[in-house]
Amino acid sequence: MTEEPGSATDSVGPGTGPDGAPRAIALTPILSARYRASDLDAIRRVAPEARLVNVSFEGLADGPLDDVEVLLRGRLPADVFDRLLARAPHLRWVHSATAGVERALTPASRARGVVITNARGVFSRPIAEYVMLMILAVSRRLPQLLELQRERTWQPLEARELRDVTVGVVGLGSIGRAVAILATAFGCRVVATRRRPGSPLGASGGGDEEEADGLLESLPLDRVMPPGRLPELLAASDFVVLAAPLTAGTEGMIGEEAFDVMKPSAWLVNVARGGLVDERALVRALRDGRIGGAVLDAFVDEPLPPDSALWGLPNAIVTPHTAWSSGRVLDRSIELFCDNLRRYSAGEPLRNVVDPEAGY
Repeated sequence: MTEEPGSATDSVGPGTGPDGAPRAIALTPILSARYRASDLDAIRRVAPEARLVNVSFEGLADGPLDDVEVLLRGRLPADVFDRLLARAPHLRWVHSATAGVERALTPASRARGVVITNARGVFSRPIAEYVMLMILAVSRRLPQLLELQRERTWQPLEARELRDVTVGVVGLGSIGRAVAILATAFGCRVVATRRRPGSPLGASGGGDEEEADGLLESLPLDRVMPPGRLPELLAASDFVVLAAPLTAGTEGMIGEEAFDVMKPSAWLVNVARGGLVDERALVRALRDGRIGGAVLDAFVDEPLPPDSALWGLPNAIVTPHTAWSSGRVLDRSIELFCDNLRRYSAGEPLRNVVDPEAGY
């Protein structure tokens, strides 16, 4: 009987190369960056006999794919990924350099039984810092102050202290946990939704994520609720932070009904996936003043089309999917992949294995 990659009963990895390592590894562009020499050296140290195949964003490979067993995948479109899958009949494990895996959990990959791991924990800190930057900017009225500066107008504005702010975190995964930790440190009241609110947090990512779990367990979160109580979170929050994965159950979760129950002064902060939000309903809510504003770093269509109404709304802050960015992210991404590559070759359990049914 053949064991799955990373099963605890393996004494050696499932790869067909030396000592259970993969014979060939395919690499697609990750994080909008080229691989550095140090990245390739780190991969070769873990699997020195493996052949490395570079694959472009369009799916063009600089070598044969018939013996590729492992793929380090960036933001490949789903159709390109499926074509790559068809050309790599021995592909067993895909490591996604993104936290969201909706473009990798295709019907073809699920039918093949490909094991998928993701980058959970890699982006948590910079995204949480981005969220707090925006909460501080809105609470301290930075956009209005900058406008007054452009107008050369001396007009002091009353701000809001964060001890008077309630932050609602939708999705208490690694990013949501990091947001909750920082928000609590600033004195905010934090409420959250989580798929299994009563179970221990228990990180699978290790390192910073395990430390975050331990810290979060000790924080005085006001409420952690199941997803069905989302309207309660929306009604209580001054800032609604979307940190949930995009799945069949979460697509379009923030729409007309959500804006009806949010405070007229509340801001929506989306650092997850654009598909979580009904963008047409959001534009209407912003134009009509049904909510205070929105900070948007993720969109249904990226890049955001120049004719999108979101660009010109005075109560919308639009950024180009950059909340995750920091000088440390690429290092952490390669470190996580190399650790999992070592585990794969040794037949040890992989970190951040995605549940195909849950979608994350």
